[in-house]
Amino acid sequence: MSSDIGANIRRLREERGWSQARLAHEVCRAAGLIGDPVGRQEVSRWEKGKRTPREWLPCLAGVLGVSVEVLKAPKKPAEPPLPTLSDFLPEGDPLRPLKARTGSRVGMGAVDALRQRVHGLRLADDVLAGGDLIRPALRELRSAVRLYREGTHTSEVGRQLLRQIGELAQIAGWIASDAGRHEEAERIYRLGISAARQAEDRTLAGNIAGSLAYQFSNTGREAQGVALARAALSDCGPDVPPKARALYLDRVAWAHTQAGEAQPAMRALGEASEALAQDSEGLESPAYLYWLDAGELRVMESRVYTELRRPLRAVPLLREVLGQYDATRVREMALYLSWLAVALADANEPEEAAEVTGRVITLSSDIASERTAQRVRVILRRLQGYMDVPDVAALLAEHPAA
Repeated sequence: MSSDIGANIRRLREERGWSQARLAHEVCRAAGLIGDPVGRQEVSRWEKGKRTPREWLPCLAGVLGVSVEVLKAPKKPAEPPLPTLSDFLPEGDPLRPLKARTGSRVGMGAVDALRQRVHGLRLADDVLAGGDLIRPALRELRSAVRLYREGTHTSEVGRQLLRQIGELAQIAGWIASDAGRHEEAERIYRLGISAARQAEDRTLAGNIAGSLAYQFSNTGREAQGVALARAALSDCGPDVPPKARALYLDRVAWAHTQAGEAQPAMRALGEASEALAQDSEGLESPAYLYWLDAGELRVMESRVYTELRRPLRAVPLLREVLGQYDATRVREMALYLSWLAVALADANEPEEAAEVTGRVITLSSDIASERTAQRVRVILRRLQGYMDVPDVAALLAEHPAA
């Protein structure tokens, strides 16, 4: 029992990014004690199962945002590990063709078939979450790398295969990130950047690098996110299609936002809109950017305003976007509603924020997405400042462990 409680305390503490000392301080504050009689060493004993918190359980549960029952719950049996990219790829350069080719001759027909499967996976990601798609995505990536390394092909076919590996790595990395497998996603993204560069496709390399920068920005590596998003923009060259440049700038805006840098974030948003306005001038955009339009840029703009605590700008924009959004894209709908909930809380509208949060929780309940799960946790923490509002209190009581 004590080992289960200890494991739960540690997991919940780390989810909040707290040190053991911070948790000890929060417990003492919740108990109304002065002088922090519970210290870091005591928390360490709890987490290691050397001591059971007993009388401290209610305070622990309260500051960690769960019920006492959740703290006491036994650990779930470990699921079989998912395959990783390292399971599929050889040591050294994973894109180096084998000297002794064992596969058959590969022509453009195989490239076209791979292109269709990559696009199919991208379309599936519009309606399914990362947890549902991670296995088929990794299988496709393994097969594509094997086809390139083991088959015999001309230099042009090889270049087109590398391009498809790059596109596949971008969507597979995105799926892995949505499943909460960030280290795996980073390895996949880096593989994709290598493939795109070898294929001499700077636009694709910039898209993959921007996706990795987005992950950095969302996982506590804000400075790296800014640096990589900026690098993707600067390395793309002058001939990049306007829609691709708009996406790079979109990533730059978000990276600066997460780093707390409002002015460069707003400037990048303006430049992204200007770039997208040039998309009608006849320059063909890559097929994988089919989803990027003015509506998506408005979504990012509204999210930036929310993160910068400018609810009077964020709320109307989010309502406009959500009123026109495709309701079949449940994950994105849940994510965008989550920013509306936070913006409403910042606008001192806790009742409506609680209502929108309930919708987010309902939509997220059957989605195997770490992104939506994390956003639910963010909203509920934000609403804790309105515990005196009946609607909020009822919501938090109904979902203590959400």
